[in-house]
Amino acid sequence: MHWIALRWPPELLADIALPMPPPEALGWWALQFTPRVAWVDDEALLLEVSACERLWGGRLSLMRELARTNPAPVPVQRAQGATSRIALARLRMFARGEEPPCDTPSDLPLDTLSAARDHLDVLANLGCRTWGDVAALPRGGLTRRFGKELREALDAAYGLRPESHAWLTLPDAFEQKLELPALAEGAPELMWSANRLLSGLQIWLRARQRGVVALELQWTLDLRRFNGVDLPPHQQVTVRTAEPTQDMAHLRRLLAERLALTTLAAPVSWLRLRSIETTPWAGASTSFLPEDNRKGDKLHELVERLSARLGAQQVLRAVAQADHRPECKQVWKPALHKARADASPPAAQPDVLYPAWLLREPLRLEMEGERPCYQGRLRKLVGPQRVEAGWWGEGQPVVRDYYIAESPKAGLVWVYRERPSSCFTSEAPRWYLQGMYA
Repeated sequence: MHWIALRWPPELLADIALPMPPPEALGWWALQFTPRVAWVDDEALLLEVSACERLWGGRLSLMRELARTNPAPVPVQRAQGATSRIALARLRMFARGEEPPCDTPSDLPLDTLSAARDHLDVLANLGCRTWGDVAALPRGGLTRRFGKELREALDAAYGLRPESHAWLTLPDAFEQKLELPALAEGAPELMWSANRLLSGLQIWLRARQRGVVALELQWTLDLRRFNGVDLPPHQQVTVRTAEPTQDMAHLRRLLAERLALTTLAAPVSWLRLRSIETTPWAGASTSFLPEDNRKGDKLHELVERLSARLGAQQVLRAVAQADHRPECKQVWKPALHKARADASPPAAQPDVLYPAWLLREPLRLEMEGERPCYQGRLRKLVGPQRVEAGWWGEGQPVVRDYYIAESPKAGLVWVYRERPSSCFTSEAPRWYLQGMYA
């Protein structure tokens, strides 16, 4: 057996302003190296690597990889041992700046054994300073005087009995809660603490090889009633992306934009972040072409950030839909909605040459006798193409004949004539300009 103990010094974390991933997320990160990972005494992360260290090129290569991929903003302290208690004891000595003894584990200081910490004064009066001193005491007397936990811990440390730990597992969905160090009264304080949860989300996504599409940030209000008004227990915001992502910088910007537009009903004491929708992560592909590797935000990231800042109804995109009426072939919908979810296949019109530019509203044309005019009398070139549609929906159905015509000054235009059957009157047919050709 071979164990590695990891520790992130809390004294260094106090000197930096960067958020630290939650302890559970650090355990998820370690699962990429071995399936046997456990937290001990809320102090160190233990990894049993005897069955998998060869896959990483040996112990030295594995230790280097642990240091290289460290997800925390501070260096990770590392120590090794034949058992978990030996590795943890060596790690504690390393944190204090002490050199480990040559005879391990017998010469290890007694205060590095967790099970002996409650009995250090009594054991010191008995002349016990090291693990070996306590192990040399009669087993029966040691158990009766100090309980079985100390004797069992020594047996496990010397490899005389199997070790038992609560192994970490990777959940199927991400959900983590965080108690804030102080009540948050505004979006900046809330966002700073949310960064810790986002760091954990990134670790979970990489371990699961998934990309997030939708997530929810919920906060717990510290007051039940304010200014005579009952308050809900929670508030939340939801963030959605057009494409699966593992980019925490983009998610931070989206969350910051949403929080900036949200008014906190009361000070906040707890945060919870959970994934609503994730999809398998295909990874990022890189092109050899320089124009495909330009710096800056991608288009969909820019659209998502503008939608979060201005509102979803203020950033629209054109969506094609199946309809024979030219003015109904596309509708404008919020850009955050997926095109494949709200687009219908366009109607097939293989025999019609549609213009590149349609007028926002059809322009009624003047008539000279029976011929329509637009910057001169129009000469019909192609047509008619008959359209009868809209009877199934709201509004007046259309019954039209479309023509490609030539104007003396405007060039090729696209016009239509309302057929008399659509007017239900005896007046002459009306002509309209609907599009122009470049």
